[in-house]
Amino acid sequence: MIYRKLGTTGLMASQLGFGAMRLPMTGEGIDACVDRERAVPMIHRAFEAGVNYIDTAVGYCNRDSQRAIGEALRGWRDRIIVSTKNHYYGPDEKEWWKNLEDSLYRLNIDCIDIYSHHGINWRHYEENVAPRLSAWMQKARDQGLIRHICTSFHDSTEALVKLVDTGYPEVITLQYNLLNRGLEEGIAYAAEKGIGIVVMGPVAGGRLGATSSILEENIPHLRKVPELALRHVLANPNVSVALSGMSTMSHVEENISVASDTPPLTEEQKRLIDDTALRIKELEKLYCTGCGYCEPCPNNVAISRIFEWYNLGRLYGYWDRATMLYREIGVKENDKRKKADSCIECGACEKNCPQNIEIIRNLKAAHTDLG
Repeated sequence: MIYRKLGTTGLMASQLGFGAMRLPMTGEGIDACVDRERAVPMIHRAFEAGVNYIDTAVGYCNRDSQRAIGEALRGWRDRIIVSTKNHYYGPDEKEWWKNLEDSLYRLNIDCIDIYSHHGINWRHYEENVAPRLSAWMQKARDQGLIRHICTSFHDSTEALVKLVDTGYPEVITLQYNLLNRGLEEGIAYAAEKGIGIVVMGPVAGGRLGATSSILEENIPHLRKVPELALRHVLANPNVSVALSGMSTMSHVEENISVASDTPPLTEEQKRLIDDTALRIKELEKLYCTGCGYCEPCPNNVAISRIFEWYNLGRLYGYWDRATMLYREIGVKENDKRKKADSCIECGACEKNCPQNIEIIRNLKAAHTDLG
């Protein structure tokens, strides 16, 4: 296993991290829980191979991920960097502390190494973290309940730079992959300032785990798209850890193999990746970019999501996954979203589209191709 500095925390982290968001499950619905018989051996196999960074959160795996990690940590705690998050942004300090105490209890540990505000953007930082939550974080660190103040992040490069310049977080977990390279400049800036960068979604939430005819046609000698995706993230020297959500033992073995022996991408491969990404980016301009100005739809059609998945097929060749995601719309009891054939053609969405997309026509096409 290869290890990298985690910013200025003083920690050396394995470049492959175990993302505990997609652990194997047993049971259904509200009774579903992590399948310990499969999950714990997977985690231990990763630990044995040198993976020393594991990331979880309160809501992962039907709120059972932290407990499963706590069980897997027995006998390993002193060798593992444990990362988890607090999702509370409200004004009730007791509620924030309860989340922290509950996480410590579920994980069965005395101190959390990497403790994050869960999923902030710049607005959350200005309105909630800076004036209030940051003081609670610092108090928790002073009490020895957490070691490093961190955050997961969902926003623009401009917002990332502003967050780095506050000097507040020591580690930032963010999205970066072959399909989403928008934060690349911000990642470089953060690393230059001593921030540890942990990448979530190196295989784009599973999108790069499928076969992509477009990527395979454009990048010769490509053995597996997931391997290329992980290698692409690890090839960035500004990345400390690439988190991979693993749900089978084969995922663990494949990722260990890549992270333990990561030959650098050749200059030709880098050029082809850049050229392919640029070409796809140009094509994306012809389609929906997911800005969300078309929503909410009066009839609750999931317009931006439908177009996101439609683009998975049209631009990247991921038709199987796009079709699966589309067919899941409205299936779950609390999912009030509707498929494209529920469009009533009122035109409200098209008036607000900054790209002047013919949304009604494209929704019909999406339903034909995905439905």
